[in-house]
Amino acid sequence: MPNSTFFIRLVRYYGWYTLGFIALLAVLSILENEGFPRAWIGYMFMFSTIVLYAGIGVLSRTSDVSEYYVAGRRVPPMFNGMATAADWMSAASFISLAGGLYVLGFDGLAYILGWTGGFCLVALLIAPYLNKFGQYTIPDFLAVRYCGSNNGSMVRVLAVMATVLVSFTYVVAQIYGVGLITSRFTGVDFSVGIFLGLASILVCSFLGGMRAITWTQVAQYIIMIIAYMIPVVWLSAKHTSVPIPQVAYGSALAKLSEREKALNLDPGERQVRTIFLERARQYEEKLKALPKSWEDGLQDAQWHVDSLKRSNATLIEIKAAGRALASYPKDPNEARRKWTEARAYNLARSEPLVAHEEPFPGKTKEASDNKRNNFLALVLCLMMGTAALPHILVRFYTTPTVKAARRSVFWSLFFIMLLYITVPALAVLVKYDIYTSLVGTSFLKLPSWVSYWASIDKINPLVTITDMNRDGIVQLAEIVMDGDIVVLATPEIAGLPYVISGLIAAGGLAAALSTADGLLLTISNALSHDIYYKTVDPKASSQKRVTISKLLLLVVALVAAYAASLKPGDILSMVGAAFSLASSALFPALVLGVFWKRANQQGAIAGMLTGFTICVYYMVRTYPALGGSSLNQWFGIAPISAGVFGVPAGFAAIALVSLLTRAPDQRTSALVDHIRTP
Repeated sequence: MPNSTFFIRLVRYYGWYTLGFIALLAVLSILENEGFPRAWIGYMFMFSTIVLYAGIGVLSRTSDVSEYYVAGRRVPPMFNGMATAADWMSAASFISLAGGLYVLGFDGLAYILGWTGGFCLVALLIAPYLNKFGQYTIPDFLAVRYCGSNNGSMVRVLAVMATVLVSFTYVVAQIYGVGLITSRFTGVDFSVGIFLGLASILVCSFLGGMRAITWTQVAQYIIMIIAYMIPVVWLSAKHTSVPIPQVAYGSALAKLSEREKALNLDPGERQVRTIFLERARQYEEKLKALPKSWEDGLQDAQWHVDSLKRSNATLIEIKAAGRALASYPKDPNEARRKWTEARAYNLARSEPLVAHEEPFPGKTKEASDNKRNNFLALVLCLMMGTAALPHILVRFYTTPTVKAARRSVFWSLFFIMLLYITVPALAVLVKYDIYTSLVGTSFLKLPSWVSYWASIDKINPLVTITDMNRDGIVQLAEIVMDGDIVVLATPEIAGLPYVISGLIAAGGLAAALSTADGLLLTISNALSHDIYYKTVDPKASSQKRVTISKLLLLVVALVAAYAASLKPGDILSMVGAAFSLASSALFPALVLGVFWKRANQQGAIAGMLTGFTICVYYMVRTYPALGGSSLNQWFGIAPISAGVFGVPAGFAAIALVSLLTRAPDQRTSALVDHIRTP
C-alpha cells in the first residue's frame, strides 16, 4: 500500500477517535450535572480507556518478527513522533514534572532542559544512524558494530544487562504511577491497583509487540495532551483571565511572588518555623549525647507503652505508642542516621519561603554555587541519558528511511514541546491557588481533597496538614505535600468539576501505560533476541522467538509490579537514577561506535564496565536509601547526577583501551563509513 494512502487512513482513524473522545468527555460532563455518581464517572473514564487500549492490542496482534520487534519499519514520521512522545512522556513527565517544579521552583527546570536537550542529541548523534543500520535492538547494534558476526559477544551481553537494568528501574516508576492513579480513582488498595493497571499493559504489548504499542501510544498521546491542557487552561483563566497558560505565566508568577513575600512576613508562619527550629535543636542535642540519649529514649518509649497499658488507656493510644516503640532506632548507629536526617528536615522546614523564580537559592555563595553545579550536572545527565535510553532509541528502527527517522525526531520534539512549555505554568498556577485558597483557612474547613489524598497511603501520606502552633489556622509551613499528587489533584485543588479529575486520571494512566509498554517490550526483546536467539539458540524459528519474547515480557512485568508495590521511592528520583545508569553504560559506546572508527570491541567492553561501575559506586556511596551518605559526595554532586562521573570515565576507558589494542578490521571500518554516509 502506498505510504501516502496509509498516512491518510491513519489521519482519518485518529481524527474520528479524537472526536469520539471529546464526545465522551461532553457526555460525562452532562451526566455529572444531572447528578450521576462521581465514582462511576471515574470508573467510566478509567475502564473505557483501558478497554480501548486493549482493543487496539487485540486488533494489532502479530507473530511476525519484523512487526513484533519494529512495527514492520513502516510507521510514518508524524505518527512515530507522536508515539515516541507518548513513550517518552512517562509518569515522571505527566505526574511528577509539575510537582517537581512546585517543590523545587527554578531548580526543577533542569528536568525540562535536560530532557528536551536530550532529543537534540538523539537527532544529531544517534537516531539516523540506528535506522540505517537496520537492526532490532540496541544491544544488536552495539554487538554488530563492535564484534561483527560474533553473536555471543561480551559487548552484546553487557548491553543487554545495561538495557534490562535501566529499563527495569524506569518501568518500576511507571507501574508505581499506575498504582497511584488506579487506587485513587477506583478506591482499591495501592498494591491491587498496580496489578489492575498491569493487565492493560500486558494485553497490548503481549499480543502485538511494537506494532500494537505504536498505535496504542498514538491514541494515548491524544488523551494525554487533552487531559493536561484542559485543567491548566481553566486555572489560567481563573487566576489571570487569560486562557493561554504560556502567555499568562508571567503575570501568574508575579502574583505568586507577591504572595510569597506576604507569607514570609506572616506572624503565624514565623511561629511555626520557630517550632521546627526548636525541634532541630533538640535533635542536635540528642546527637551530641549519643549513645546515652538513645538508651534514655528507648527506656522512655518502653515506659510509655507500659504506663498506658496499666492506666487502661484506649486501644488507639496503646497502638500509637507501640508503633512509636517499634519504629525507634535499633541501635545508636541507626539513631545517628535517623536523627541526622530529622535534624536536617526540621532545619529545612524552619527556613523562610524561597521565591519560586529564584535561581540556585542558598544562604552562602558556596551553597548557591553547589546548587548551580548540581543543576548543570543534572541537565547533562538527563541529556546524555535520553540519548541512550533503549526504549526511546528503538523507536527509530520503526520508520522506513533515514530521512523519516530525522523527521520523526522533529515531530517527537514538537509533540513533547506542547506539554513541556505548559508544565511551568501549571506548577505556578497550582502553587498560587494553594497559597491563596488553602493557606489561611480554618482547620475546621479543610477542603475534601486533603482527606482524599491523605487516605491513599496510611503509612506515608501524600499530604498532611498539622496545626503546629495550635491557632486553628492553616499556615504554609504546616503543609507537607508530595509532588507526585500535584497534577492528579489539580482539578480538586482548583474546584473544577469531577469529570476533569477523571480526565486527568485517564491522562496520567495513559502516560504511565504508554511508557511501561515500551519498556517491558524493550526488556523482553533484549532477552529473547539478544540472549536467547543470538546466543543460546541461533536456529530458533520466528514463531518461537516471538513466543519466548511474550513469555519473558509476562515474567518481567510481574516482577516489576511486585517491586513497585514495595514503594521504593518517588517517581522522579527513580527515573533520574535510570538516566544516569543509561548515560554511563551506553552513551559513550553508542556515540563512539558511530563517530570513531578506531573504537574496538575491547574498548567498548572496558567503557561500558567502567562507566557503569563508577555510576553505581557513586550512587551506593552517596544515596541514603542505599546506605550511603551525602558526606561521600564528590564536588557536592547529588547521587541522581552520578552520570557526570560515569560518562567521562566510559569515554576515557573506550579511547584508552582501543588505542592500546588492535584496531578494528576492515569490515568494521567499512560498516562505520556506511552508516555515516548521508
